[in-house]
Amino acid sequence: MIRTGIFGGSFNPIHNGHISLARQLLEKAGLDEVWLMVSPQNPLKATADLLDDESRMEMARLAVAGKKGIIASDYEMHLPKPSYTWNTLQALKQDYPDREFVLMIGGDNWALFDKWYRADDIRNEFQIIVYPRRGCEGGIDGLELIDISSTEIRERIKAGKSIKQLVPKAVAEYINLHKLYA
Repeated sequence: MIRTGIFGGSFNPIHNGHISLARQLLEKAGLDEVWLMVSPQNPLKATADLLDDESRMEMARLAVAGKKGIIASDYEMHLPKPSYTWNTLQALKQDYPDREFVLMIGGDNWALFDKWYRADDIRNEFQIIVYPRRGCEGGIDGLELIDISSTEIRERIKAGKSIKQLVPKAVAEYINLHKLYA
């Protein structure tokens, strides 16, 4: 059985913190792969600042290029919207019977987990790895968290400030080329 971590998010934009966390969880949770599942629409988040699916997906692909065991996935973009984790996990289980899927979520989402669609079913059927986020606890010890938020990156771009240290070089170039978030 291939153990595959599902690390979902808007990735608006993807940043070095996401990549570092995926790499660390891959190792510390005994996973074979981590799929960065670019979400088309989080039912619990506003979509006003959300870039189009294709741009966010392309930035995710650029960010993980050459990173062994970390894959940018558009799987959820092909499912009905809004995107509920339960539905995604059920579809993945059906389409990939040779894999054991492990849900990876931040402490901020874990604090709201009871509001998720079919939260109890997810808890009963899938392993959940909770990682710490700013101001929230997580279940994995020894992670080096890079405290970056996509919101801060978008604000820096609007203010004309550099994001060079916050995102992979290819992502910064893509954002600059397409004048995103400006």
